[in-house]
Amino acid sequence: MAWSQDEERMLAQIEQHLVDDDPRLVARLESFNERVRRSEARSKGQDADGPRRRPRRSTVIILISWLLIATLVATLLIMVLRHEAAAALALAATF
Repeated sequence: MAWSQDEERMLAQIEQHLVDDDPRLVARLESFNERVRRSEARSKGQDADGPRRRPRRSTVIILISWLLIATLVATLLIMVLRHEAAAALALAATF
């Protein structure tokens, strides 16, 4: 449904008053509108950032952390098993 000219003029006046009164609100609304446009573009298969998005920095940091923890646990297990095997061999050699 189309707006009448009076309604469009009133909306333009309201918008101008908001811009004059609260520029931070305008910045937030523009940021929100940009996010919505990107989201709609992605949902349509037209990624605004290009054909493929890069992983976020936090995702990469979490992945590296998990790999380091897994390596540490594996190293500790290997050391414990070797120590137990060496102790068993030493015990067997004494008998």
